[in-house]
Amino acid sequence: GRDVLCSGGMPLPPGTKLLSVCKGAPNFILDYCTAQLGEDGSPKPMSDEDKQHVLDVVDKYSERALRVLAIAVRTFDRMPFDMSNEDLTTDQKFEACRTNLKLLGLVASIDPDRDGVPESVLAARGAGIRVVMITGDYLKTAIAIAHNVNILQPQDNEALAAVDCARLRPGGEYLVHADMDLLTSSVRVFARAK
Repeated sequence: GRDVLCSGGMPLPPGTKLLSVCKGAPNFILDYCTAQLGEDGSPKPMSDEDKQHVLDVVDKYSERALRVLAIAVRTFDRMPFDMSNEDLTTDQKFEACRTNLKLLGLVASIDPDRDGVPESVLAARGAGIRVVMITGDYLKTAIAIAHNVNILQPQDNEALAAVDCARLRPGGEYLVHADMDLLTSSVRVFARAK
């Protein structure tokens, strides 16, 4: 029976009984958003241009080594799937709950470098050890972190030294061994590892 999520918060449409909250990588969450919460708290349609603007903001934060999540919601007056249907998978239920989402905003956080890591990377490099970073982070975040801890140097060509792991499996299939060896022999940062 409330008309806002919390005091001063997002307005809830009449009849709202359930709230689906989705958080995750902005480029994935935005694919499911059809609206965004305006500054005045009202929903407004979300265009491709609006989504690109959000991704540009994500890039700016990511370039500062910040990890960014998107938060989106959808309200329901009832479950968007038949709860008595035991044949529905968890993925199918989640799919039903994440359609037509409304973007609430972004959350950015930083995981500070551990003490001694930049120095340890330099010492390893000085000893002839090739240091590689494999992370689930967004590529721009991974590049910024790699610079902070000396895995990437200022003179490095980021386009050659850092890749999204999707490049290892174009079309869903892993590269053949020779191509994989060629790529991995020069890359020092692998982002979006699964």
